[in-house]
This record gives sequence, structure tokens and C-alpha cells, in this order.
Amino acid sequence: MDLAYAMKVLVKVVDAGSFARAAEALDTSTAAVSRQIGALEAHLGARLLNRTTRRLSMTDAGAEFCERSRAILGEIAEAEAVAGQQSLQPVGLLRITAPLSFGVTELSRLLPAFRQRYPQLRLDVDLTDRVVDLANEGVDVGLRIAQELGDNLVARRIAPVSMVVCASPIYLKRRGVPRTPAELTQHETLSFSYLWVGDDWPFTDAQGTRTRVRVQPAVHATNGDLLRELAVAGGGIILQPSFIVGTELARGTLVPLLTDYRTLDLSLFAVYLSRRQLSSKVRVFIDHLVEAIGDEPPWEQWQRSKALVGRGRRTRNSGRTARSR
Repeated sequence: MDLAYAMKVLVKVVDAGSFARAAEALDTSTAAVSRQIGALEAHLGARLLNRTTRRLSMTDAGAEFCERSRAILGEIAEAEAVAGQQSLQPVGLLRITAPLSFGVTELSRLLPAFRQRYPQLRLDVDLTDRVVDLANEGVDVGLRIAQELGDNLVARRIAPVSMVVCASPIYLKRRGVPRTPAELTQHETLSFSYLWVGDDWPFTDAQGTRTRVRVQPAVHATNGDLLRELAVAGGGIILQPSFIVGTELARGTLVPLLTDYRTLDLSLFAVYLSRRQLSSKVRVFIDHLVEAIGDEPPWEQWQRSKALVGRGRRTRNSGRTARSR
């Protein structure tokens, strides 16, 4: 437990008069404030606050500890002022929101190096597929996957994300391979409930002609990982982002379909509220993402591996043909 921070939380709760107002002032969640107070009380072995549905009040031990905490925090602030600009490391709490599946599969790989690089930053990560209101929920930076974003946010494009129509070899052997988007209506499909185009899957052919196909999904789900596992098991055809299906495509447990058509061209964006007041903690986080992901995102590398496999097969076939002559 960070004792100094816990002291700061206690003082803020007492001054604000509620956990919710203290959380707002500290740029964190009410639950996080409650956990800090609970951990502090457990550490001290004493109750500091009396909690009722109507009000908070301090115990005798809480009142004495709060006053001592104020004095200690004041001394810390003076020490920091003396240090001045000697340390340029960003500090404090960085609140991040990201889509659930992307957070589990990709952000989880990116955060360890970031934490090692900026150990004084504390992270509060919310993984959710709903659109989070950054201002109202006190979030510093959000990761979003979209074609475009609204005008009320400042955004930096991080990397491309391709959407892939795919199915397992098991399913394709049983039901056949669709050659045109229109043939999808004759197949079992599995659909992501939050996909903004709904069940009208968009396609663009080589001539630039756009069309939408209204699929009749056998399954709707609010999680892409679930749909991927159903598809791998032979349950149907899915339209999912590459960071969800890229590994299975590289392994061959899923097969890309309708590759002569484009579906949705998406990007991973980092969004925040103001470019003018961009904090150092948000800046270093975004810079880390850009540097770590690079020009070729790991979730897009299945396309290169498939191309290499295809070239290898053609080379081997050419060799056999030459030797047979």
C-alpha cells in the first residue's frame, strides 16, 4: 500500500465530506477511494471513519490521524518544491479506457514495459465496449477502434485495424465457401452485437462498388472472443477485427473469406479532451503505444505469414514440376 497516497485520500474524503466528491477531486473512482480507506484502516488496525447512508464522520482515532497526515503531506509538498524540476518523470494517476477484447489481447502486452518505464505512474484501466464519456467519467485517455471519431474529441491515430470475414475449415468443408458477399445469406453467421453497422455487413469490390449484405445471424454476442471460439469450432462465419482473429488466421484454424472484397477500414485511435492542455502522463502513454506497436501492428502480421506460406507452396510446386520434366 502507498501510505502517503492513502493519507492524501483520507484527507480529501474528510475535506470533501463524501467518497464521491473526493474521488472526483482525486480524478479516480468512488470504489478506488473506498478501497484506499479500507486498506488504510486495515493497515492501522483502527476504524477512521463512521459511514452511514447519509453522512461520514471521523472517529477519535480518525481525527488524530487525519491531522497528523495533513502535517506529513505538507512536508512532502515542501520537499517536492525544493526538488523543483530535477525529476521530469510523470507522476500521479493515469485513467485509461479501452475495448474489452483489445485490452485483454493487446493492451495487456503493452502495459508491462510502460509500467517499467514510468514506475511513478499509477494506472486505472477500465475495459469496456461501451463508449465512455471522458469528461463526465474523469478518464484521461481512451483507446477506440473506429473509422472516424466525433468532433468533440482530440484523437491521434495509432495503427490500422482490418476487419476480416472468416470461418473454420470445419465449417467450410460442411457448408462450402461463399464466393460473393450475397452468398452469405445462405450461411450461418455469428454477429457482434455492438458492431455499428449492425447485421448489414459492408463490402467494396475491386472496382470500388459498395454493397451491404443483410445477414441473419445464428448467434448475436457482446464479446468478439466468444464469437471467435464459436467460429473455430465450426459454428459459422464471423466479421471480426484482426486483433481478435489474427492468431487463428495465422494458425489456419480460421480461413479468410471474400478476400477480393474490402469490408471496414478501421484504425486504433487514442482520444483525449484537449490538445492544448495535454498532460505529460497522457503524452508519454500515447508515445509509448506508437513506439511499441510500430508500423506493422502484431495483429496484422497474419497477412504477412499467410503470404509467406503461399509463396513457399508455389516454390515447392514449381520445383516438383521442374523435376518431373
